[in-house]
Amino acid sequence: AAMSEVEETINRIRTHKGVTGIVIVNSEGVPIRSTFESKQTLQYSALISQLATKARSVIRELDPQNDLTFLRIRSKKHEIMVAPDREYILIVVQDPNADQQG
Repeated sequence: AAMSEVEETINRIRTHKGVTGIVIVNSEGVPIRSTFESKQTLQYSALISQLATKARSVIRELDPQNDLTFLRIRSKKHEIMVAPDREYILIVVQDPNADQQG
């Protein structure tokens, strides 16, 4: 049941304006679903899951009662949204300038 839920989520997010890719990573940082080529998938999986783990530990260090629920990274070219869950991390990459084009 969990996998069909994942598929539904991916299909829903894919239709959003500016979305260039989606990666779903398990708790070990292993990609379980992706819309990217394998090289990009591995890069996003490894790097973003490390960043999410670091961000979560920073939040907990500041307040042990708190936890990371969402991480948003904006760069010149992309916006990367990270939604960590207990079992997996959802990574959505989008072009922040998509809404300004035509």
